[in-house]
Amino acid sequence: MNFDFTEEQKLFADQVRRFAREQLAAGALKRAHEPGFPFDVAGLMAKQGLMGITLPQENGGQGGTLMDAVIAIEQVAAECPRSADVVQFGNFGPIRTFAEYGTPEQKKRWLADLLSGRMVMSLGMTEPDAGSAVTDLKTSARQDGAHYIINGGKVFSTFSAEAQVFLIYLRFGPGLNGIGSVLVERGTPGFTIGKPSAFMSGEEWCELHFAECRIPAENVLLGPGGFKKQMAGFNVERLGNTARSLAYGRYAFNAARDYAATREQFGRPLCEFQGLQWKFADMAIKLESAQLLLYRAAASADKGLPSAYETAIAKAACNQAGFEVASEAVQVMGALGYSRESLVEYCMRRTRGWMIAGGSIEMLKNRIAEQVFDRRFDQRKPKAAAAE
Repeated sequence: MNFDFTEEQKLFADQVRRFAREQLAAGALKRAHEPGFPFDVAGLMAKQGLMGITLPQENGGQGGTLMDAVIAIEQVAAECPRSADVVQFGNFGPIRTFAEYGTPEQKKRWLADLLSGRMVMSLGMTEPDAGSAVTDLKTSARQDGAHYIINGGKVFSTFSAEAQVFLIYLRFGPGLNGIGSVLVERGTPGFTIGKPSAFMSGEEWCELHFAECRIPAENVLLGPGGFKKQMAGFNVERLGNTARSLAYGRYAFNAARDYAATREQFGRPLCEFQGLQWKFADMAIKLESAQLLLYRAAASADKGLPSAYETAIAKAACNQAGFEVASEAVQVMGALGYSRESLVEYCMRRTRGWMIAGGSIEMLKNRIAEQVFDRRFDQRKPKAAAAE
């Protein structure tokens, strides 16, 4: 088994790193504390060929692999962590599900603007009573001639403050087979977007409300029975979350390492104290082991969508490693690491959120346990026995 990049991948990584250093690094701190989607960065990345890396060329993409997109996240985040969100959006986010299952007419209408960085898409999945239990969602669509009428609401939708089109998971009918998805444009009558709410990460998300919202039938992305396809596509989004967690942890690790190598206390550099040496050894072990799991999940998916099991293991490992390493980096750097003048505290805040978003650590462990025992564990309350 070869753990090295190919020569082509090494060249690609060098090109992306050089672009990020020259075009993004100088504004990294300022960009990290701006809540809006960085459309200027998206435009630069589109010109650089970093949007749609994983999409077929006939769809306007680059025809690359998930591994290529993971490399892009790592190299961009090493210079400007916030800009890695754009790589996530352009390669792993709802755009991937849209490009995978959208009709030619739908893709003609929106895909070019999404890949050019002129437009951003938001995913509406979570509801107040349907977060991890995504199959319990209540947002519904009923057919009315050549249209569908949508009622319900969504919370915690990334990029919702700026998005022009929303990919909404909803229910066409009862049961698992009644779940599918639609595309709703901003400004559609009956669709209202709430005031932005600020989160620990610094991002701002809005609640989405649908009240007799009428959309044309051609805006259906996946009709009834589309849930499994949607979740297979969502595993790609989870890999983007996974890659950013690890990349942010590594950014914090490198910043703390450089600090410990030059900062002196008691007449000696911090790195000469055994207690800190052990901290860095532990951090390196976490990052290196988690990275191998990420690469396995991405590389195994080169001929299709990623494995749910491999994705779950990689995400759990990288989420935990990213946050724990970033937290330790703050501790090593003390007040400087805790200050908003350093991107280390930003990395800690962002990695903490990814332990919840895209499938919580606990839900991922449930999925892993099902593979271990080769059986399905139903987390729902047992149904009462029927009366005789």
